[in-house]
Amino acid sequence: MGRDVSTVNGEVVAAPSYKAVLAAHASAPPQVSAYFDTLPWLINNRDWEVALAYMFIRLERAQNMTLYCGVVKVHRANCTVARKVVNVHHLTRGGFLELFENVIGKPMPDAMVKKIQDAEKTRDKVVHGKQVSVAEMRNAVVDILEYAAELNAFVRAQAGFMPFSDLRGFKGRVASLDTRTTRWLMKGLGFAVS
Repeated sequence: MGRDVSTVNGEVVAAPSYKAVLAAHASAPPQVSAYFDTLPWLINNRDWEVALAYMFIRLERAQNMTLYCGVVKVHRANCTVARKVVNVHHLTRGGFLELFENVIGKPMPDAMVKKIQDAEKTRDKVVHGKQVSVAEMRNAVVDILEYAAELNAFVRAQAGFMPFSDLRGFKGRVASLDTRTTRWLMKGLGFAVS
């Protein structure tokens, strides 16, 4: 995915127009553009705050699914127990990165972490009612699209699935651990297990 880049008042603007964001969506890998399928409609029909909120809702769902699918596919956890534990676990930004490394087996590359942190800064300003330019929101949306493509490629190489996709058949036919062993596994990986 290549970006159109320009400068405004000396600041780099990676998505100089809504058309550049639409082009970034269209040029994303098919799984990513399908995962964020509502984005073009939101860009054309709603405020940028709505598009940004949508992107983060979908992003956080994919991050939760990364952890769930990782413990099920990589560690052979029982699906029912794993889903319940991941759903009730309070996930923070730093906590996600720690669990990601534990579950996937490798830390997320620093460049990917930086890209999503930049988008999170913009989201935080929007959520807390701070002044945010449309250019900042456009850049955040493109950062999320690029992060999604990079995370898909990284997780696929490490664990054999892509979190920003429909995930049908991600597990394969491998037998799962029993529920009791799964609970201990999840606890050992760093999940809050009651």
